Amino acid sequence: MSKGESRFWQPDVTVATVVVDGGRVLCVEERSNGSLVINQPAGHLEPDESLEQAALRETREETGWDVRLTAFIGAYQWQAPTGTDGSAGRHYLRMAFAAEPLRHDPARPLDDGILRVLWMTPAELLAERDRHRSPLVWRVVADHLAGQRHPLSLLQQVP
Repeated sequence: MSKGESRFWQPDVTVATVVVDGGRVLCVEERSNGSLVINQPAGHLEPDESLEQAALRETREETGWDVRLTAFIGAYQWQAPTGTDGSAGRHYLRMAFAAEPLRHDPARPLDDGILRVLWMTPAELLAERDRHRSPLVWRVVADHLAGQRHPLSLLQQVP
């Protein structure tokens, strides 16, 4: 860029939950760009909602599970690979939360693109690494399994 030019740039802000029950991790199998991939419940922050509200909403919409957030795992920045058309990959800023399951509504329709909900052991999830939607899937789970937890009070929504 030449002097005086400015370029607007903004990452996609996403949230994700790592829900563990009985040693298994809540995951979804979804269709993305024509492929079947595995992800944890995750999605984009919407206007006028807090990060915590977004995490609870995305988990419910993608899995039918109501959860309770227990901790903040961390913030992760990632750039998707450059597209086959040469376009620059999108930048993501993911806020990851630990959660525990409360209630499941099996009659709740899942978000478009979500094919099924899976409970996977960490070994099963790692064995499917080639199918992860992004490297963030395992990184967030691995950090959770390693005990990385921060208080939810670390996040502040200022009115």
